[in-house]
Amino acid sequence: MKTGTINLPLHGGKAPGWLFEKMKRLARQIVLVIIEEYGPYEFIDRISDPYWFQAFGCILGFDWHSSGVTTTVCGALKEALRGISSYTGIYVAGGKGGTSRKTPSEIEAASEKEGSDFSRLVYASRIVAKVDSSALQDGYQLYHHSFIFSKDGKKWSVIQQGMNGDTRYARRYHWLSSKITDYVIEPHNAICCDSKNEVLNLIASDSSPARKVITEISHQKPEQVLKELAGICGHSEKSLVLPKRHEINFSDIEKKRLAKIFQSTYEQKPEDFEKLIAMPGVGPKTVRSLALISELIYSAPYSIKDPARFSFAHGGKDGIPYPVDKINYNKSIEVLSNALKESKIGRTEKIEAFKRLALFY
Repeated sequence: MKTGTINLPLHGGKAPGWLFEKMKRLARQIVLVIIEEYGPYEFIDRISDPYWFQAFGCILGFDWHSSGVTTTVCGALKEALRGISSYTGIYVAGGKGGTSRKTPSEIEAASEKEGSDFSRLVYASRIVAKVDSSALQDGYQLYHHSFIFSKDGKKWSVIQQGMNGDTRYARRYHWLSSKITDYVIEPHNAICCDSKNEVLNLIASDSSPARKVITEISHQKPEQVLKELAGICGHSEKSLVLPKRHEINFSDIEKKRLAKIFQSTYEQKPEDFEKLIAMPGVGPKTVRSLALISELIYSAPYSIKDPARFSFAHGGKDGIPYPVDKINYNKSIEVLSNALKESKIGRTEKIEAFKRLALFY
């Protein structure tokens, strides 16, 4: 289940070395307290929650409302738990940029260490990224992917983030495994952001006809699919008035590459939409082209609703995107306040954490 999405302003720079070291130390202590009291599954549940994650970032002392909190907190968490997974029962794989692409190999390394088959976790990591980049096209290019999982492989959480260079905002996606019923049908438990746009949303319930038709189209011969796509784009300027979401020209498409992908789908004939988007080479352009054909030729419309349900961001200290909402902010940090009071964190670090919390009450 996807447990939340948050929009955050993009800020430059990075956490100074001295702060990052403190973040690692405090993160380790907080995680150890939670695991000792409630077990590793509870921590995975908590880290998947956007409110708890944000509060966790506040306590660690990072710039809580910028995009950097995602990458820095996940990075600190990974370093904090490195080498002690046998004790904590938790592994952290992936990260920002090129590190995100190492997620499968890091999961496989844990698989070898634990003597268990984690191939389904590797698949989970890949399909989650495919869903948020191809099945839900909301204008954010993914650049961060952290995969947090129990050493028995029974529970996992994904925290990934995308960037929109035009709006200078990032969007964070939280996933939790325990309640997943289908990767491509309403996987969201909560999506939070401050604005909604028209998007290509093929994971909405309303998109069920489109998912079915798109899968069927992928079974057609490549030349037939390309012919239908050319017909759509070729007539758009003459007689077909298309909304903004349909603005795609046949000249923008690499015909040879698209034909190669359609040949692959034709040969493999994926049994459903999930299997289709999981195929290598099937990315946003392929899915978008098939969605256009499904709606304009086969009358199988897809949803254009942004799946955001309520506002999450607390605002910014500089008034951007709006002044800090202290009531909601206090609710976010309250979830960790009680845990700190009875934790076994060192006295000095505990006092420093409480001082940071007190600044926002």
